[in-house]
Amino acid sequence: MIEFFLNGEHQTLTNADPNLSILEWLRTKMRLTGTKEGCASGDCGACTVSIGSPDPTRPERLRYDSINSCIGLVGSLHGCHLVTVDALKQEPVHPVQKAMIDCHGAQCGFCTPGIIMSLFTLHTARHSDALLAQQPVPDNQLLEALAGNLCRCTGYRPIIAAGRKACVETWSPAADQPRPLSGPDWLQAPDMTAALTRMATQRSGLEEEATHRRYDTPLTVDELRSLRADHPNARLIAGGTDLALEITQQLKDLEHLIAVDQVAELKTTEIRSDALYLGAGVTYRQMQALLPQYWPHFAGMLERLGSLQIRNKGTLGGNIGNASPIGDMPPALIALGAELELDSTEGVRRLPLESFFLDYKKTDIKPGEFIRGVTIPLPQANDQLLLYKISKRLDDDISTLLGAFWLRFDDADRTTLSDCRIAFGGMAAIPRRAQATEKALIGQSWDAHSIAAAVAALASDFQPMSDVRGSADYRNTVAGNLLTRALLETTRSHTDPALPLTVNDYA
Repeated sequence: MIEFFLNGEHQTLTNADPNLSILEWLRTKMRLTGTKEGCASGDCGACTVSIGSPDPTRPERLRYDSINSCIGLVGSLHGCHLVTVDALKQEPVHPVQKAMIDCHGAQCGFCTPGIIMSLFTLHTARHSDALLAQQPVPDNQLLEALAGNLCRCTGYRPIIAAGRKACVETWSPAADQPRPLSGPDWLQAPDMTAALTRMATQRSGLEEEATHRRYDTPLTVDELRSLRADHPNARLIAGGTDLALEITQQLKDLEHLIAVDQVAELKTTEIRSDALYLGAGVTYRQMQALLPQYWPHFAGMLERLGSLQIRNKGTLGGNIGNASPIGDMPPALIALGAELELDSTEGVRRLPLESFFLDYKKTDIKPGEFIRGVTIPLPQANDQLLLYKISKRLDDDISTLLGAFWLRFDDADRTTLSDCRIAFGGMAAIPRRAQATEKALIGQSWDAHSIAAAVAALASDFQPMSDVRGSADYRNTVAGNLLTRALLETTRSHTDPALPLTVNDYA
């Protein structure tokens, strides 16, 4: 059984197919057709909904995040408040809806509900803080909220204008509307918040009687270990931003899913000695707030990892366990010398992350194991990490390749490279280090001559394939160009700090 709220109304599900997406449940079971299906892969944003859950920093309130309902499974709703565009059809109209009309931001209506829900979630977040609610929304925040909604048939300007206009206007639905949770702030109704907090402490799960398909949601590592040992063939699911595609795109039926998103121990972030530990359940959104404090280049890279909807759900462990050659986090973590922690009833096993990937979609995980976390050495003096993502589209796109460069210089003048680790995604069947390239650089002067030798060495490190995202020649050329870009960025920003490189320089 799972419990949650839908647009302020309490819901209980018992006999339901664990493969059922939130979108399909809304449209076919609840007949709420405002939420649309565009791509069924989490790309277009037409299916965007808002999910409320207890805020760890303010337990008395709910935090709302936008997600793609087409790749969110119904079992993940336990302990959440699901808000859809259908909830906004009351008077007075929500400021986002009114602004979209006033600014001529709506056209055919197919993708407009998803755009409205992205802006609604931004509006809700800003109005949870009395000070923010009175200030204009920064453009970068507005663009981030909209980056996962790809249909812009009316053009960008009116939608952005609507967002600017709406986010400074308050919304107080009429108290006399016939709602189960009436009042001026039904999104934060105390009874609902208390109920959701209670649900978060209760085990949940689904089983379909006809097929015996299961969805288990353990709450502790001990429960997860036990389930993993008893059901080694079950699939682990966290955010589901990739695994759910097997259901929606490949039309597979997954017999048994074990969800790890409620295991508190997997969401840990802490400093351990001279290293940062990240639990496997830490989301991209959480990493976006944490990692740039130590390695500033993570800010630009994580902002381009999927969309905000994806970053709200996708996890570190999922990105690693998926073992995609074009996953964005593994090359960066390999370059940093990260260590992977694998857990099971046999104990905890640790290994360098680069040793985890064996071949295309093949890893060193053993039956009964699960990814528990990653330990990352903290930066030392004269260390630098540079991350460059190359994709066809700036927002919400998969990498053609990603270059990660960890550099350690002999001194602050950055004249000699004493050590380095260089890793690429998209250049081989697995995310992998460029060891010949590293050898060409270590102990050498950090200048154009050593970079030229390193670029030549790339040919012995990689023989990339050609695919729809780029040819082998393109990948080889860009990988070499990224080495040159690393040189230009480190030397230019050092010699002339007033002229730092931007993400678009030397692209």
